[in-house]
Amino acid sequence: MLTGGAGMVGHNVLEHPAASKFEIFAPGSRELNLFDYEAVRAYIAKVRPDFIIHAAGRVGGIQANMKAPVAFLLENLDMGRNLVWAARNCGVKRLINLGSSCMYPRNAPNPLKEEMILQGELEPTNEGYALAKTVVSRLAAYISRENPEFSYKTLIPCNLYGRWDKFAPEHSHMIPAVIRKLHLAKVNGDKTVEIWGGGTARREFLYAGDIADCIHRAIAEFDTLPDVMNVGLGRDYTINEYYEVVAETVGYKGGFTHDLSKPAGMAQKLVEISRQTAWGWKPKTALKDGIAKTYEFFLKHAG
Repeated sequence: MLTGGAGMVGHNVLEHPAASKFEIFAPGSRELNLFDYEAVRAYIAKVRPDFIIHAAGRVGGIQANMKAPVAFLLENLDMGRNLVWAARNCGVKRLINLGSSCMYPRNAPNPLKEEMILQGELEPTNEGYALAKTVVSRLAAYISRENPEFSYKTLIPCNLYGRWDKFAPEHSHMIPAVIRKLHLAKVNGDKTVEIWGGGTARREFLYAGDIADCIHRAIAEFDTLPDVMNVGLGRDYTINEYYEVVAETVGYKGGFTHDLSKPAGMAQKLVEISRQTAWGWKPKTALKDGIAKTYEFFLKHAG
């Protein structure tokens, strides 16, 4: 069973070649209301999945998180709590929960190690989302700790982008937002594009097809998967560098200005990947290739 099948991660999990090996139940919101615990419990009891992947969530960039912190906290908390607790009460023994690198403290030294969670103050611009993701991750861990028959594990991906991403400004993360912004700037003949902050903040973005590949490997080799594991590239880029790669991809020839009055979020957010490396998995998609695939998807579906 896969939650969030209509989202970016879910779509990529379903598109992955390994998906054909399984019968996958991926109910949409019309079929299953994840905010209704009894509905979730009844659905799991009906389909009796051997394995659950929780990829559903309310997601968005800095603007969306700052505008609606109540929704980001409550919706992600309710969905995660209902799904994990219903899985436990229905006897589902294996579950993968998707966390977020937002769970790490804002002032933690980079790279961010899994044991740093709950060791400091969260980044204020996405605190609600981070709190919800942390609680769900802890609930999964507590269930496994109380009864070892239940193995509920959490993957913590770095920032994600790719096919089936959201490009609307009110919902998008940085890379899809930049793709849309620079595409429109090219179309409109704009000479400059504004970047929030100084552009020196560093971010790590993983192509969504790669997180899907990691999830499918986790299904196949679940017993060796660490209980909590970062999933990332092991390197990051500045915001300015992302703008430059996107500009080259979309063909934007103009310049950039910086609005230092706007929030830029954490100065750096790079996950430490020694557990991932020891487990034997690494991403395959280079940044330029991933952005090119994402822009191609944007032109076809959202442009």
